[in-house]
Amino acid sequence: MSLQREGKFDRILDAAIEAIAESGFHQCQVSKIARLAGVADGTIYLYFKSKEDILIRLFQSRMGEFIASIRSELAQCQTTEARLRTIVRTHFSYMEHNRSLAIVTQLELRQPNLSVRLAINGPLLDYFRLIEEVIQQGIDHEEVPKIDVWVARQMIFGSLDEATTDWVLARNPRALESGVEPMLALFEGALRLRKDHKR
Repeated sequence: MSLQREGKFDRILDAAIEAIAESGFHQCQVSKIARLAGVADGTIYLYFKSKEDILIRLFQSRMGEFIASIRSELAQCQTTEARLRTIVRTHFSYMEHNRSLAIVTQLELRQPNLSVRLAINGPLLDYFRLIEEVIQQGIDHEEVPKIDVWVARQMIFGSLDEATTDWVLARNPRALESGVEPMLALFEGALRLRKDHKR
């Protein structure tokens, strides 16, 4: 994709995030996305097959960026505690600084449409694997006792996901990032994390 096309593609995705967050997926018209992106209605269909395709691609694109950001930071971490802190802090910070995207991911992506659900599985599975890798590293380094990695990942992702949804729905939400330390303490306790282990 040329730089010009890539720029227009990203503009449309950004416009779609704002439009869908404001109107809801089913009420949002493609013409509104086009207007916010500063393109003709027909231009949308040069990049996307349908409104559902826009929803799928925006999730794949933005979640891909989000996961790449976490992976980059995790590469600098030396302990399981630091890795868990990175996941929690990055998750909450990213959602808080991208509220419209948070609204779309937490509310509008819960689609009954099976094809949409299947299409967004890729980025979700990448995120699940990332969390599972952190837990497994903790077990391998004897910072976490042997536990069911799948169950531990469910606990971590489910807690982050639910906290973000509560924040999106709250009438007067507190700063999402204020939950980093309490959430981290919860995870450390549940995982029985050893912070003093010498490797």
